Amino acid sequence: MTILKKLDMFILKKFLWVFFGSFFITLFVFMMQFTWRYVDELIGKGLTVDILAEFFWYMGLSLVPTSLPLAILLASLISFGNMGEQLELLAMKAAGVSLLRIMRPILVLVVFLTGTSFYFQNKTAPEAQLKLRTLLMSMKQTSPALEIPEGVFYNGIPNLNLFVEHKEISTGMLYNLMVYKTDEGFDKAQIVVADSGRMEVTADRMHLILDIWNGEQFENLQSNMSVLSSLNGTPYDRETFKYKRFIIDFDSNFEKMDEEQLRGMASAKNLTRLRNDIDSMETQLDSVGKSYYAEAESRYYQHPKLNVAQNKLLKVALASRGLNFDSLLAHNTPERVQSARQMAQANAAAFAADLEWRSAVTNDGDHFIRTHWIEWHRKFTLSLACLFFFFVGAPLGAIIRKGGLGLPTVVSVIIFIFYYIIDTSSMKMARDGSLNMTYGMWISSAILAPLGAYLTYKSNNDSVVFNWETYQNILMRFFGWRTPRHLFRKEVIIDTPDYARLSTDIPKLREYCRNYKELKRLQMAPNYIRAFFRPQVDRHAERISNELEAMIEELSNTRSSRILSILNTLPIIYIHAHTSPFINRKLNILCGVIFPIGLLLWLRIWRFRFRLNKDMKRINEALSLLEQYVREQVKQQENLPQDTITTNNE
Repeated sequence: MTILKKLDMFILKKFLWVFFGSFFITLFVFMMQFTWRYVDELIGKGLTVDILAEFFWYMGLSLVPTSLPLAILLASLISFGNMGEQLELLAMKAAGVSLLRIMRPILVLVVFLTGTSFYFQNKTAPEAQLKLRTLLMSMKQTSPALEIPEGVFYNGIPNLNLFVEHKEISTGMLYNLMVYKTDEGFDKAQIVVADSGRMEVTADRMHLILDIWNGEQFENLQSNMSVLSSLNGTPYDRETFKYKRFIIDFDSNFEKMDEEQLRGMASAKNLTRLRNDIDSMETQLDSVGKSYYAEAESRYYQHPKLNVAQNKLLKVALASRGLNFDSLLAHNTPERVQSARQMAQANAAAFAADLEWRSAVTNDGDHFIRTHWIEWHRKFTLSLACLFFFFVGAPLGAIIRKGGLGLPTVVSVIIFIFYYIIDTSSMKMARDGSLNMTYGMWISSAILAPLGAYLTYKSNNDSVVFNWETYQNILMRFFGWRTPRHLFRKEVIIDTPDYARLSTDIPKLREYCRNYKELKRLQMAPNYIRAFFRPQVDRHAERISNELEAMIEELSNTRSSRILSILNTLPIIYIHAHTSPFINRKLNILCGVIFPIGLLLWLRIWRFRFRLNKDMKRINEALSLLEQYVREQVKQQENLPQDTITTNNE
């Protein structure tokens, strides 16, 4: 028995070709975004090709776990969109193959990719992150390559500013030079002006040789006796020369720093080391906190500890003596009071500075622990994102039925940006300590998982998902937006309304609406307990709605444009919205217990009661006009001959 059937091979081929292309595209995009962040560290440093190749290699390895979820989302959207657009999904479903069966071979592959991503993050990515960060730090410390511009001061050389009016690229000659040397400090700056010069790098790339011709050198000889210098003028030295050579320290070699200096980064550790380091840091931070507390008790709270009996005796003694602070101040001299205040202020300032420093130490320790927890959680969340994005992309592609790089790419980018914003924001809040670590790191997955389950369920059942009218009706019912009636005059009428009966039914309905409005007192606030925990169906409102809709259904067959105009003004009554938020009793109880949500829904119920009160008034006014027009129709039928009425009825 073959493990892979022809259908599975067909689906896998459809997916794999798109997946490889989308993976390298997303990896390239993320690499360009990362390069743009550190472009200042790369340009103008004279880096060799092997250093840049090593940098891009480790960058690509570090960004593989981030690129994989987006690649799976994009590939699943495009592949299932292509199959839907080419009617291949329709043919499979017509043959009795469900969407879950179609997704099964790709699901097995995605589960394998999820495990591969987790293994990669735990084994390869930490070492790649260490290599990448080491290269970045080394690039930052590398001196920039010499590229002296014309007409501006160049400060890329340490302790030297160089101005060149013109340079000859073919010969390397510099003309009309001005050099400011500050290697001995700004007080003894050397200024050199020359007609021409040339700058070269030594063979070991450790020094610069600046040869200049036909110039002058000025050097400030100011002594430390600033008062004497200001009285007698600043002494200086002036030298005229035909040729002069300066040897300047300038290390332009690329030296990679020691990796061990960055091995303590959280991103450079696997799960085992992360957990061990977190435990050791928490133990160390707890011991530091206990030592700080013990020191605070002995230093800041300088009073002996009293037991219960001693505390009672002290209270009795203080009550009998009647300690008064004003009397204590009066018995001391102003000098002693001032000295005590100054001492208290000095002690308070010293204690505040010490406590602030200790707080910074503990906060830094907590922040370092939180960064380790973030890396520990990310190894799981990024891996599971591959699986969640597949359950979002595959059914979504089957629903929209559009392939290629157009609509699927736009949809996948929007979904990924939405996920990235939530994930990054919650991660930063968890890192700052303003959100629980588990909530902050898993909230994006908690949003993706139900979304994927919902889309898979809808697509498997061929349900309509992107029908705007359905969501519009839900929003209109929730927020209480009115739905207008659209009744038009019919070309062919089979059953004409019974105007004689309606002329007696309309006054009864009108009277019933007026009595209902006076009885229910709809403008009063609803009872919270009754609305959420003991809701009852309003049978009177239900009866009014049924009779009103039956009357409108019958009168919609009229030929009178005035009656149709009145019918369009009659409101649609929601018979449950003014008594309880939902029809489901358990859902009502749940919302009632959660008070903030219950309060909003309670205000919504009150709003619907106001609306129903206005509806009763509008119905009463409309029925009054409708009664008049119906009676006119009755009179017209009475004045017509009997055979004409029979013909019209036929």
